Amino acid sequence: MQFPEFDPVLFSIGPLDIRWYALAYVAGIVLGWWYASKLIRNTAIWPAGKPPISTTQLDDLILWITLGIILGGRFGYALFYKPELYGALFTGADWGDRLALFRLWDGGMSFHGGMIGTTLAVVIFAWRNKLRTLSIGDMALAAAPFGLFFGRMANFINGELWGRETTVPWAVRFCNASIERMYGFCPAGDVPRHPSQLYEAGLEGVALFVILWLAVWKWRLLTKPGYVTGLFLFGYGLARASLENFRQPDFGMENLPLGLTMGMMLSIPMMLVGAWLVWRAWSRPPVAA
Repeated sequence: MQFPEFDPVLFSIGPLDIRWYALAYVAGIVLGWWYASKLIRNTAIWPAGKPPISTTQLDDLILWITLGIILGGRFGYALFYKPELYGALFTGADWGDRLALFRLWDGGMSFHGGMIGTTLAVVIFAWRNKLRTLSIGDMALAAAPFGLFFGRMANFINGELWGRETTVPWAVRFCNASIERMYGFCPAGDVPRHPSQLYEAGLEGVALFVILWLAVWKWRLLTKPGYVTGLFLFGYGLARASLENFRQPDFGMENLPLGLTMGMMLSIPMMLVGAWLVWRAWSRPPVAA
């Protein structure tokens, strides 16, 4: 099928463009906030019936997490995929080039960078407030698939991060008038490709949320701090590494060692840490208080 005529800009308010991608971030954060508040209101699923955080503290934590997502996502993207953005800080021809790292509206965010930023935000917040770090992480990551789902759907609407060439019946040609106007040509070419963004929305968003929902509400694994965090890290890493086989490698990174992609290389440590956290939590009794 030909890629639909999506406009990356949802609507404009004067000179301000409201983009689908920005809306996806807002939707993911707001729904994640709502779901996390639902979790802490249900005392029965927590160790000794005590949620690890109050409603007021959750409101403060959301700000920390939002900053972790945005700053970590952008700085991680530059570190993993475009390190020249850091060099431009000192060698850019003008201030526009030097501040390219901070031009979020130009696009370029990394999930793995956002994950690192969010982890730092949770650890620092828990330390400052004398809270159980792993339980805070369990709560936050149980809600994370909302953001993953909307983020991948926004990637599809933007016609970015497309898949490899294929002949499957549901293949998409990521080329339309909007893309041609934006770039002057179609970066994906006029060839059929896997809609890998939709695959990722399904696995990283929907399927991972279902697994974590079962872990929280049916198996009551929040009583074992770190279990849900481990399931998320391992589940996301496995889904992402598997789907990299359908996703077009990033430009300039097509020939990494052993046929790996940058997404695979960043996901393998996540899987190892996740497996260790699951083993650690499984081998210990539920926390009594």
